[in-house]
Amino acid sequence: MRRHKEPEVRKSELLDAAQKLFVEKGYAKTTVTDILNVHGLSKGVFYYYFKSKEEVMDAIIQRMVDDMVDHAEKVVADSSMTPPEKILAILIGRGQSEEMIKDKENMTRQFHEVQNAEMHQKCLALSIKRLAPVMAQVFKEDDGQAACSTDYLLESFTLFLAAGQVIFDEGLFRWSEEERTRYAAALLEMMEKTLGVPAGYFDELKIKFA
Repeated sequence: MRRHKEPEVRKSELLDAAQKLFVEKGYAKTTVTDILNVHGLSKGVFYYYFKSKEEVMDAIIQRMVDDMVDHAEKVVADSSMTPPEKILAILIGRGQSEEMIKDKENMTRQFHEVQNAEMHQKCLALSIKRLAPVMAQVFKEDDGQAACSTDYLLESFTLFLAAGQVIFDEGLFRWSEEERTRYAAALLEMMEKTLGVPAGYFDELKIKFA
């Protein structure tokens, strides 16, 4: 007799199984039956939680971004870090578990497949929309006033993230080391001038693009 599991536990198991298969076989080659076979479940169980394989991928993307935001919020709350250190920690996932970082890297490789372009766009859009407000919070003082000169703090970080996500996406561009370094320097200079912080303020972030 199959032991009953809480709905969220069962749903998480399905997502874990699907994510593992998407990485091992590729999203296009993975079927709903493949996902169900991991735990010996019926199609009725699958369709109780999801309408399609596409919806499973959407849920995996949502879960990945939720994890990124949760980590970012913990970084922002860390009073021992400077603003540049916080931004760097958020961008490179410093403090996240190795397993979480590896899972994100594996899924990112799937997003770079041509047939997965739509999923890639969804992940980029959601991560930018969710992370920008958290990163903007790094530059707000206790009284809620921005600690830098721009009146468009949220919008600025949205643009910074969008530019960085696109220009450094290896699925879109194949820069040489020199080109990558120059684009990184240009982005950081743009950030400093837009936010009104001193030149060289974000030099620590250069290792992110090295």
